[in-house]
Amino acid sequence: MTERRGERPPVPEALPFPVVDSHTHLDACGAKNAADVTEMVDRAAAAGVGRVVTVADDLAAARWAAQAAMWDPRVFAAVAVHPTRTAGFTEADRAVIEELARQPRVVAVGETGLDYYWDYSPPEAQQEAFRWHIDLAKRVGKPLMIHDRDAHEDIFRILSEEGAPPKVVFHCFSGDAEFARRCVDAGYALSFAGTVTFRNARALRDALAVIPSYQLLVETDAPFLTPHPFRGRPNEPYCAAYTLRALAQFRGVDVESLAEEVTATAERVFDLPRTTDREPGSRDV
Repeated sequence: MTERRGERPPVPEALPFPVVDSHTHLDACGAKNAADVTEMVDRAAAAGVGRVVTVADDLAAARWAAQAAMWDPRVFAAVAVHPTRTAGFTEADRAVIEELARQPRVVAVGETGLDYYWDYSPPEAQQEAFRWHIDLAKRVGKPLMIHDRDAHEDIFRILSEEGAPPKVVFHCFSGDAEFARRCVDAGYALSFAGTVTFRNARALRDALAVIPSYQLLVETDAPFLTPHPFRGRPNEPYCAAYTLRALAQFRGVDVESLAEEVTATAERVFDLPRTTDREPGSRDV
């Protein structure tokens, strides 16, 4: 596999029902313009990944994501400043994010939260920014998309202190079964990326088992976290099809049924049009 490390995985056979990649970064995957975006989501559609939410981590990415959501009807956006970039989060920055968050094709405020793994922003700055994003999500009436790395307890505490928005998504869920139960009891949606397929991810698979399908999402977090057996190779939204099939296998359920259920969850959480009779890859959204 070493010599193929820079090569994208093959595009798999289309899923029997189109799913939503609930968290990706089209710009970081290499998309720069409308043609690039269309090419990328065409590739996703060929695998049965009919729509994507492209997510920002700074102001430039937020502006780009909101624009990309206008280039192709299968693309939606989420905007925020990533917790590792909050050290210099100014009032002017907040005004930009709020303006973008109010756009109709921006379907979530994120990714925001806490990251205690990287030492890029002080915890105090991260927590202040997280509280502001929580308030923004409530003011604009959109889901809060959470980045949680080594910060479970502080995330839960701050959500409790501020009052969580009606819809909360834990992107790239990284907790164990006990934490998953707490999130489920709170009504949060939990999104699984390729990490659940890694050989050392037993705790994640145990967590997956306790999550109802109506609180379950699938994502790529592309270009990162490519699912097994392609770990280390470039990720793209079409690889959500690999992860969805793995989720079905781990849960012991039919792929089509799970695809329909997680799609229904994405449509409810992000207020997307329903896909009930749409063929995989359709652009009629």
